[in-house]
Amino acid sequence: MESLHAPWRIEYILAPKKKFDGSLFTHIAQSGDDVENLVIARDRTCYAVLNRYPYNGGHIMVVPYKQAADLNGLTDDEVTDLWRLARRCMNVLTQEMKPEGFNVGINFGRVSGAGIEEHLHIHIVPRWFGDTNFMAVIANTSVVPQALIELGNQLRAALAAQS
Repeated sequence: MESLHAPWRIEYILAPKKKFDGSLFTHIAQSGDDVENLVIARDRTCYAVLNRYPYNGGHIMVVPYKQAADLNGLTDDEVTDLWRLARRCMNVLTQEMKPEGFNVGINFGRVSGAGIEEHLHIHIVPRWFGDTNFMAVIANTSVVPQALIELGNQLRAALAAQS
């Protein structure tokens, strides 16, 4: 098995984080500025937001409104809502960005890579053959092909049309 190293991520991992009353995700959930916060959908118990520091263009996180460190902190209905919104997001990404696959997962605990370990969230990362290239490996630079606000508007409209 080959390993792909992503050294540009360490800057974000080690950087000091803003302090909020609750988690960053609670702050975003309570904010009314979905465009600025890159929120693309709001459902009954959860919402979807573009990752401001994406691994790939279209990297979405699906987040419960309730702050919980793991799935045991959510009701069965909240877990179901979370995965339903994740499915909707993957369908819209497929429609709008035509990925060839996805990485989907949850990191529980700092050791697993959770950046906001007190508030679980599902990562949805669209993937294309050749989506890692010399820019990341040699130039220590991640290439995101579309402005986040523009992509957020596109995905928000597609998700709204799907409802």
